[in-house]
Parts: sequence; structure tokens; C-alpha cells
Amino acid sequence: MKNLVLFLGLGFILFANPLVAGNNPAGPATIKVTVYTTAEKTDYRLSVTETLYLSDFGQPLETQPCVFVDPAKAFQTFIGIGAALTDASAETFAKMPKAKQQEILQKYFDVQQGIGYTLARTNIHSCDFSSGSYTYVKDHDVALTSFSIAHDKEFRIPFIKQAIAAAGGKLTLYASPWSPPAWMKDNNDMLHGGKLMPAFHQSWADYFVKFIQAYQEEGIPVWGISVQNEPMARQKWESCIYTAEEERDFIKKFLGPTLQKAGMTDKKLIAWDHNRDLIYQRASTILSDPEAAKYVWGIGFHWYESWTGGGNIYDNVKRVSEAFPGKHLIFTEGCAESFTFSKMNEWKWGEMYGRSMINDFNNGTVGWTDWNILLDETGGPNHVQNLCFAPLHANTKTGELYYLNSFYYIGHFSKFIRPGAKRIISSTSRGQLQTTAFENTDGKIAVIVMNQTDEKIQYRLWIAGQAAEITSLPHSIQTLVVEPS
Repeated sequence: MKNLVLFLGLGFILFANPLVAGNNPAGPATIKVTVYTTAEKTDYRLSVTETLYLSDFGQPLETQPCVFVDPAKAFQTFIGIGAALTDASAETFAKMPKAKQQEILQKYFDVQQGIGYTLARTNIHSCDFSSGSYTYVKDHDVALTSFSIAHDKEFRIPFIKQAIAAAGGKLTLYASPWSPPAWMKDNNDMLHGGKLMPAFHQSWADYFVKFIQAYQEEGIPVWGISVQNEPMARQKWESCIYTAEEERDFIKKFLGPTLQKAGMTDKKLIAWDHNRDLIYQRASTILSDPEAAKYVWGIGFHWYESWTGGGNIYDNVKRVSEAFPGKHLIFTEGCAESFTFSKMNEWKWGEMYGRSMINDFNNGTVGWTDWNILLDETGGPNHVQNLCFAPLHANTKTGELYYLNSFYYIGHFSKFIRPGAKRIISSTSRGQLQTTAFENTDGKIAVIVMNQTDEKIQYRLWIAGQAAEITSLPHSIQTLVVEPS
């Protein structure tokens, strides 16, 4: 985008054009805008629908809908978009024909032929999306001498290795525990909440180090870890409760120093890893303590606060960003629950993702992680019948793949916003349009525009006095790629 500013600042002439798809005015200083669209009641799925060129426009009127982009105002650095590589995803993948496996990998991880995922999460031993509960050690092995990831070598580790290869040899991977082993907890159960007993704080901290070492010995680099998945949720599946003070103290007295002693200060430590509702209380409790904060890279969050009746509280993410600008925010999990096969084609799934991603990025988030990357025809496997939707479902009986519109909505971000990009200002003059924008390291700008209404809206993309007119279809999402010629 620096080239665009230079073009404008030096007074290069941008040739006027009638702003119709495919128009290609002559001249050395034209700036092309390629429009990619996914829209309900059309065949558009990340489809090129318009190719336009910016031309002189000047001051817009209030009657002219606009999306205003200002590359001079830059914010957080983007690290990636991706999903969780769970046991369920790996087991489903393993049941598919080889050709379909390659399609899954290509569609998710190849930036040219797919949507270019660069970020991934995985579970430390079992979670609900495992076929059963398991750990990596024998009961009451406090010294962890029996530690082994043999279970993961059957499905999950091969799947992760193939994902890394499909992503070009590099995938930013972090891991989260759903529960310590049952014998470390006061309820002697991996399920149904409970708490980590003080006698096992050090052993559990050592467990994280063992996991990182074991995965790295398998050739899988671990970029970071979160302290605990959903630490305020007593679930019927693997879960463990930490108050804010308990998580703070575990970080500063055990987990942080243990990682440091093991030479793992480069591993990104993520606190909270739960919903937006309590995010500020948790972040302020941990990050206001210098001894805990020094170990914490950032705060992770989910989107399920609306399940408790409070709606999606996007502004709480911004409050953390404002209060603790030196720390990072990362979306660590979100999905649509209560899977029903007949509802896979409902358009609302994609719009859930679009709303969250636009708001979360505008509020300072640096990375965004979907929940299961792949599930089967039942919305599992899941050992407690907590069945969910994923952007891609595989029918393990017939070998068919089903792409939900959420796959394409996510792709409007992941395919065009690449690691190292900086978020820039993108604002709209119409409440019916939601928008965010990033400038990539190669100077290309990706502007996301989402329309959740039943209206077709004509609007202008406006940058530094230059504009192009674009059509937003009802219930659509667009990526506008701005690239100086």
C-alpha cells in the first residue's frame, strides 16, 4: 500500500473508468481492485465477481454508501487463522479415501487452491472430541516417568504432520489441556469440573514440558500453550476449574518458572482460553500482577458467552486491548453446537463466523482459531455426545465431503490476510455493512465487507480520494484485494 500512497502523493493520474466489471483502462498508474464474493442463493463461493479500478472521486456525499480505508493508520500484527486438529478430526480424516484426504489438506492449507490456514490448536491428551478419556501417564505417577504420547501416534500426530506439510512446512501450533489426570484433581475425575490439587501443581506444570518435548521429538514444533481450556466451565466432559487468582498463581509460581527452567521461554503462554464475558476480569487479575504477567504472551477467548443469554460481548475484547496494549489477544475456539445433518446448508453458520472475525480483529485480535477442522457425518466422534458443526464434514461411510458456507466465510479472511499483515482502518457509512481491513507485507490490501441484510447495496471503496463502485449482494461476504499495477 506504500506504493499506492506514493502514487497518489506524487500526483500520478488514475484514469477515470465507468466502474464496471472487467473494465481495464489504459495507463501506468491504475490501481486494480479484485472482488471475491460468497453469497446466499448464488453459486458464488470465493468467486471473482468484479475487477475494478480506482478513479478520482473526492468528497463522498451522505447519500453515497462508502467503505473508507486508511492505510496510514496501522494496528496489530496478524499471526494467522486456522482450526483445531483434534482427535475427532484426525480419526475422521483417517477413515477417508486417500484422494479425499488430499482434498481436505489442499482445501484448508494451500493458499492458491484452498484457504491457506497457517494456525492450529490441538488438545493435550483427551478432550470431548476424543473417542474416550485418556492421559499420557499411569495413575499416581507424580514423577511422570511413564509419560508417553503413544496414543496420539495412531491418528493425531500423522494428521498434524500432513497438515504441516500441506501448509508448506510451517504451521503455528499451540496446545491446550481440558483436564489434568483424574488423580491430580479433588474430584478424582477428568470430567465434571473439579480442581487441580495443590500437591500436584508442580507435576502438572512438568506435564506441559513433557508434552512439548515429546511432540517436538516427533518433528512437530509447539509454538505455545494455554493454561486451561474454559477454566470456569464445569462440563460433562474433560474440564477443570481455576478462579482468576488460582490461574494467576499457578502461572507465576509453577507453569511460568517451569517453562523458563526448561529453556522454553520462546513458547507463547496463553491465559483464560474461555468466553468474552469474564475476559476483562480474568485478564486484569493476571496481567496486573507483574510476576504473573511476565510469563504471559496473551489472552485467549471463545465466543460461547451468548449461550448464557448475554449476547456476543465483542467490546470486552477491546477493553483488554486498551488496558494491556503490550499483550496479545487470540481467538482460541468457536463453533456451532447441536449438530443436525439436515441443517448443514443454513446460511447463518457463515454469518456467525463473519461477525465474530470482523469484530474480533477490529478489537485487536492477532489470530483466530476455529474449533474442529473436520468432523464426521454425526458431528463427532465425541465421547459425551456433545456433537457440533464444523466448516467441513466427511461422510465416513460414503467418502463424501460437505462444505458448509462457514468454510468460505473463513476463507475470505484466511486466504487473503497473511501472517505479518497489519490491520488498518476500514470504516463504513452504512450500518448494514460490516468491515475490517489488513495490509499484507507485499503491499496488497485485503478489505472484508459483509452484508447480513436482504438488500443489495451499491457502495464505494474509498481510499485517499480514489474510489470504485461495488455491488454487495444480500447475505454476502466480499474480500476486496487492492493491488497497485
